[in-house]
Amino acid sequence: MTSTARSGPDATGRLPRFLRLRDRARVWARDARAWLVAYGVVVALIGFWPVPVDSGAGPLLRAVTAVFPVATYERIEFGANVLMFVPLGLLLTILLPQSRWLVMPIAFVATVVLESGQAIALSARTPSVLDIIANTAGACLGILVAVFVEVLARSRTAPPEVREEDVEERRSLR
Repeated sequence: MTSTARSGPDATGRLPRFLRLRDRARVWARDARAWLVAYGVVVALIGFWPVPVDSGAGPLLRAVTAVFPVATYERIEFGANVLMFVPLGLLLTILLPQSRWLVMPIAFVATVVLESGQAIALSARTPSVLDIIANTAGACLGILVAVFVEVLARSRTAPPEVREEDVEERRSLR
């Protein structure tokens, strides 16, 4: 079998199975909806885990705070809550280009549901208003990242504007 036969369509015009699967994987990797679903599952697992997710990280957290006294447990937890919701803001901003004003309310409701669920169903977890603030701030940061990337991409791909006066001026200088 030649290399072109392996990478091109067969006699029926169909691509080999491994190429179709690879193409589906590429599409999935570029699909923000798929990433949002995966992200939602991970956040739900973290949020509704029966015990605090950092319960096994005590020695590591103590070592970090010993080396960096400014990095208290409360600050590390707040930062982790901010970072946890950055992808939500980023992905929703990508998925809702015409309705970006909805991203912050969705993020706020999501974090309130998460914290309320912890209060109702999980006695070992401690819901907090600070977590709601941190999560919402993380979503806001995700929005800013998405907008920054979008502006950067536009500035690099937009052709320079050519004004007629500039063309005439260059011709006259020759």
